[in-house]
Amino acid sequence: MSRRYWLMKSEPQKYSFAQLVRDGQTIWDGVRNFEARNNMRGMKQGDLVLFYHSSEGKAVAGVARVKREAYPDPTADADEDWSVVDIEPVAPLKVQVSLDTIRGDESLAEISLLKRSRLSVVPVSKEHFDRVLKLGKTKIA
Repeated sequence: MSRRYWLMKSEPQKYSFAQLVRDGQTIWDGVRNFEARNNMRGMKQGDLVLFYHSSEGKAVAGVARVKREAYPDPTADADEDWSVVDIEPVAPLKVQVSLDTIRGDESLAEISLLKRSRLSVVPVSKEHFDRVLKLGKTKIA
């Protein structure tokens, strides 16, 4: 099975990419939207994630990797069916890619960040992932 690509949003004042780098890994909990939860359940170990700072910053700040696939969210009530994944940092972008840059790039017109803007976890095509990395002047192995 080939690697898949995702975009996950976090408010930087709550949890930033820099904090992920300091922590070395984190549990991605608290998602309370069924479509976003189902997207997380589709993640496989090794999938790559664009880490997007929402509300403040509004930019892709770095790349993370899925370290552990979906398991029950320990912050959920016992009768709720929510999931989490563990992610780890891969690399910060040399240049953060702003929402305005993404909106202004014709090749990103169909990116799920714009099409499904309310979701905190969305799939991203390899082409869109690679384009964001190029705009961010970042290469990853």
